[in-house]
Amino acid sequence: MVDWDVYLVTQESLSAGRSTRAVVEAAVEGGVGVVQLREKGRPARERYELGRDLRELTRAAGVTFVVNDRVDIAQAVDADGVHLGDSDLPVPVARELLGPDAVIGRSVATVADAEAAAAAGADYLGVGAVYRTGSKADLDDDEHGVGPSRVAAIADAVDLPLVGIGGITPANAAEVAAAGADGVAVISAITAADDPAAATRALREAVERGHTGA
Repeated sequence: MVDWDVYLVTQESLSAGRSTRAVVEAAVEGGVGVVQLREKGRPARERYELGRDLRELTRAAGVTFVVNDRVDIAQAVDADGVHLGDSDLPVPVARELLGPDAVIGRSVATVADAEAAAAAGADYLGVGAVYRTGSKADLDDDEHGVGPSRVAAIADAVDLPLVGIGGITPANAAEVAAAGADGVAVISAITAADDPAAATRALREAVERGHTGA
């Protein structure tokens, strides 16, 4: 059972001088449920070595571990799955390569995208960018992001877990969860935080408030 509440996407260049391992260790301490190895700009060999390290760490902690884009690296490090975008392998191809038990996610920004991903066999969706963000500008629907209303529309349209991504912080995570997201995926809200463990806890608390209406 995947815990979707807080989903960390790693990126050492946004980690305030800390290593990705140190950030992930802190996020695990704070209660993260999913860790995605992203690390855009790093060579495949470095991502593989880091992936092996994070696989050990997350497995010991009972945290789901997925790899961004690279099905080959996900296979090589025995990750739980992969997260795919528009320019990556199609979901059915990733499924064939990784097997029936792999957790395969798909980035979407519209209801039509979400319905297509569900039909292709995705296990969960990353919806965004919910708010404008510098780390994933290519997902922006407009200068403001797709907003919680799009999250709600997608949640109504498909019966898959979904996480909101893009510009999410402890201050706005509750409204994303209240709109229908099962959790929130973040980069800098954890990696750049003064205390990544505390930031993870704050995000989890905000998501829980959004789910309960508290």
